Amino acid sequence: MTLVLPYPHIDPVFLRIGPVQLRWYGLMYMLSFILGYFLLKRFARYRKLELSGDDLYDLLFYLIIGVMVGGRLGYVLLYDLNNYLLQPLSILAIWQGGMSFHGGFLGVIAAAVYITRKKGWNFWQIADLVSVAVPVGLGLGRIGNFINGELYGRPTDVAWAMVFPEGGSVPRHPSQLYEAVLEGLVLFVILRWLYRKTYKAGTVFWGLVGTYGLFRFLVEFVREPDAHIGLDLGPFSRGQLLSLPMLILGFAMMTIYVRWSPPPKSRPANKSRAR
Repeated sequence: MTLVLPYPHIDPVFLRIGPVQLRWYGLMYMLSFILGYFLLKRFARYRKLELSGDDLYDLLFYLIIGVMVGGRLGYVLLYDLNNYLLQPLSILAIWQGGMSFHGGFLGVIAAAVYITRKKGWNFWQIADLVSVAVPVGLGLGRIGNFINGELYGRPTDVAWAMVFPEGGSVPRHPSQLYEAVLEGLVLFVILRWLYRKTYKAGTVFWGLVGTYGLFRFLVEFVREPDAHIGLDLGPFSRGQLLSLPMLILGFAMMTIYVRWSPPPKSRPANKSRAR
């Protein structure tokens, strides 16, 4: 008999005020944006980027628009286009769920391109700055998925398997927690380390692209595919097919950018005194 960890049945709604319901998933988005601001401020100061408080607010505003619009359109186009064509007004019903990381990522890039041109900033410097803060939002988002009991893993007999309310009676991988750790904590540590190096501007961005692609590609092997899609190509899911180009391009470009980086400045040797 397979032992399973009890799934913590957390109410997805953490506060009810009359007809208004505030959900944990929405709270995770809000926390992501708040923490994102302070991280942008801290890392901008580390790189000595001349960004005022108003500049950071403007940057964050456009990033929020990019992730929300891109995430929604990405889900519609990449995961469920036929159903949304039948009910086009439901595209606006974001509260019903349906966001795509890959679409949101493209939306963030578009927003960054727009605001850097508008402000006259260096795109790659801003891309690196934003990239190092992205894992915080990814990690919190996956925790929100776990609380909602969605995007769970495939059936398994591992000791830490869980039975999710919408996954039937079969023990499954808590794949949301795998992604929270890899795409959140581990990815943040890696990108923070890259950001503190003197690599060419853009290296951290490509590090995000490649490393996220790797982590997402691996976790998809134990994550339950979308029921209306299944597996696209042999054992590979839609998420893997979208992440594989990120993995290849990201690591290739990161390697090129590291090689293009100026050598680290060496400290002059101390002259020894004559004895």
